[in-house]
Amino acid sequence: MTRERLIYLPLGGAGEVGMNTYVYGYGPKNRERYIVVDLGVTFPDMDGTPGVDLIMADITWLEKRRDRIDGIFITHAHEDHVGGLGHLWSRLRAPVYCRDFTARIAAKKMVEAGQPVEQIHTIGAMPDTLELGPFKVQFVPVSHSLPEASGLLIETPAGRILHTGDFKLDMAPGVGEPFDEEMFRQIGEAGVKALVCDSTNVFSLHPGRSESTLPESITDLVRNAEGMVVATTFASNVARLRTLAKAARDAGRSVCLLGRAMQNMVRTATEAKLLHDFPPTVSVEEARDMPRGSLMLLVTGSQGERRAASAQLSRGSYLGLSLKEGDLFLFSSMTIPGNERGVLRIVNALSEMGVDVVDNTMGTYHVSGHANRPDLERMHELTRPAMLVPMHGEHRHLRQHARLGAASGMATAIAPNGTMLDLTGDTPEVVDFIDTGRLYLDGSAIYGAMDGVVRERMKMALNGHVMVTLIIDEDGLPMGEAWADCLGLARHGRSQRPLSEVIEDALVEELERTGRKVMGNDDKLGDVLKRRVRSVCVDEIGKKPEVTVVVSRLAEE
Repeated sequence: MTRERLIYLPLGGAGEVGMNTYVYGYGPKNRERYIVVDLGVTFPDMDGTPGVDLIMADITWLEKRRDRIDGIFITHAHEDHVGGLGHLWSRLRAPVYCRDFTARIAAKKMVEAGQPVEQIHTIGAMPDTLELGPFKVQFVPVSHSLPEASGLLIETPAGRILHTGDFKLDMAPGVGEPFDEEMFRQIGEAGVKALVCDSTNVFSLHPGRSESTLPESITDLVRNAEGMVVATTFASNVARLRTLAKAARDAGRSVCLLGRAMQNMVRTATEAKLLHDFPPTVSVEEARDMPRGSLMLLVTGSQGERRAASAQLSRGSYLGLSLKEGDLFLFSSMTIPGNERGVLRIVNALSEMGVDVVDNTMGTYHVSGHANRPDLERMHELTRPAMLVPMHGEHRHLRQHARLGAASGMATAIAPNGTMLDLTGDTPEVVDFIDTGRLYLDGSAIYGAMDGVVRERMKMALNGHVMVTLIIDEDGLPMGEAWADCLGLARHGRSQRPLSEVIEDALVEELERTGRKVMGNDDKLGDVLKRRVRSVCVDEIGKKPEVTVVVSRLAEE
């Protein structure tokens, strides 16, 4: 008899912050039924992924098994959990289940990608239960930095899994449900085989703070400002936007929202009846005519995104609004690791304008949406799982969280992306390793890391590019001289002559000594000319550029 097993497989989000994509399976080996939890994205940078728009988990392994996928569950509406849905759904074609606010955001993602919005199904929080194949799934409300964030309670014939999603212990989050200790205690008393748990803040040793601790300090800051006030935070942090907007109102300022993502989030939360008391806002046109001391802008771009409102304001103006000396700019956010350079670029540009920049260095104007170490320990105590599987964090977070669990007597395993765990027994067991990678959204195209597009783009970015064009006549001889167009390279080299002219003179010499056999073969001729171009560039400017050779041949009459 073939043994049935319960498996867990992260394809993204384990060993990194972002791109969350997890798989649970139950059934005989290689014939399991699956559910997918989240299809998130992470964001590119110019150093490693120039020009790329979004990065998603490579779901090739899952796509090959899509006939056994019973459903896709989205825990909440942050981009690193729902951002890939519209782009990846067509490869999986399984029904999608979310709570109401998340479903509204997920539907927008599907519409934007041209996918069928009727595949989005709205499910209520527990005790509502969805039965799919061998799984019974409930959405478990948790407090986070946006409304209706949820964990998942997944019941299988092999036991119950609690997948926390992103969570914090906030009894007064402002918007969304407060953390319900009694609910989690009851879940624990009913038995939890495996707790698959957020690890983001495992290195933060103090208990997490509530959103309710922020209004007083933010209001004082805004009230005491003299010029225009601008504040940025995560667009999805609806509770923080509400806190900021109320601070502006209490300080006698009008509020203007700048940035499409921020406007969409506020609109969606209002439509979902989650924002009952958000202060009225003014349009950009109205804001332009207001006294600076009577205005507060809430803007996108807390992570230094170059096209967001914050970055554009730091470069001069955005939609006719600009900053001046004496204005105040508040970062009511944390900087995600890897985004520091982009944020500092904005901070320095604002400083050069004479704008006063305030951030959360002293912990006064931002609280995290993730559980700190004492809060993680409290989750362990409430749910009393037989085993702990850390997720949502870099490898160092997973490892530290596993140590924390082991110290409390729980069986643990470190499972970065691609590590398949068998959770059927008393301890998590590594049973397979899956090739995982990344998919890149580049304009409207999606391609994998092995396709070489990003690698080629980086080579051009690092080394420049030379385009060589040559016409061969009917007799197989060069018709005139080859010409070179240089991109991303110094205009003059050691000889002080234009680089393109030096290259063209060298190509004349090379062609004069090239035999007819090579001249008659485009590939061989291209290789010869590429080598000569690179040799010249190394001598002239110390760079070895990418070279493209275009050979056009005139046909014999």
